[in-house]
Amino acid sequence: MNIVITGSSGLIGTALQDHLRSQGAAVYPMLREHSGAGPFSWSPNTGEMQWDESIPVDAVINLAGAGIAGRRWTAGWKRTILESRIRGTRLLAERIAGLNQRPGVLISASAVGYYGDTGNRVTDESSPAGDGFLSDVCGQWEAAAGAAAGAGVRTVFLRTGLVLSPRGGMLRRMVPVFKAGLGGILGCGCQYMSWVSLEDVVHMIAFCLETDSLSGPVNLVSKHPVTNYVFTKMLGGALSRLTMFRIPEAVLKAAFGREMADELLLSGKRVFPHKLEDAGYRFIDSDLHETFEKMLC
Repeated sequence: MNIVITGSSGLIGTALQDHLRSQGAAVYPMLREHSGAGPFSWSPNTGEMQWDESIPVDAVINLAGAGIAGRRWTAGWKRTILESRIRGTRLLAERIAGLNQRPGVLISASAVGYYGDTGNRVTDESSPAGDGFLSDVCGQWEAAAGAAAGAGVRTVFLRTGLVLSPRGGMLRRMVPVFKAGLGGILGCGCQYMSWVSLEDVVHMIAFCLETDSLSGPVNLVSKHPVTNYVFTKMLGGALSRLTMFRIPEAVLKAAFGREMADELLLSGKRVFPHKLEDAGYRFIDSDLHETFEKMLC
């Protein structure tokens, strides 16, 4: 199988490439044009793309997009978050649609932010979009792949939760804070966190590649979301650290800005992976305590 991947240097992309190659796939990273020659390269900002049609591509996995949690949401950075997803996805989908020999599947990243703040409500792939910046970004991100879907290419949207790995992402940033004894419950701690291990994410994407019945939105989350209170206590326990205090909402909003704090830290996502379950996916990490023990101990 020949697979083209955008965003291949990120946390998920790096692990996914290793896994796919170990399964015998030929993986071609979509390179930025300034990074050197290659059969596949692009510049989403200028709308240019090099695509070697002599290579029959079976699947495309689109993971590109600027980081959401790495810096404060200024107006300029919010525009970058949106445009880095829309421009690249649209360019890729239109190129795929125009090929003489199209790939069988486009798997394109999205996020559980699509659903907004779900509170205690059970949420799955049939649930409507929520409100807020992230929900709007995810909706436009998925719509940008319309050309490929319209051309008959099976299109999957990966609505991914909080990806846990000691190698990067949220957990890597949190561990030093908790080890220093500074980890605390965010606000009321009642907001749900839909988490998923990096190992599961990689296997879930591979499962989507192989499962022709899967299309449209697919939630990449564990079967057991937990509240921030539970998440904080379990992480502290795995690191043998007490988590006695709460970080007030006002402090979080002062540090991150009201909008970013509300959407990333204080809103809940109680999301379930019903499509994966129905399709027969076998989960690797379903228990958060055991997942932390495996990763951190």
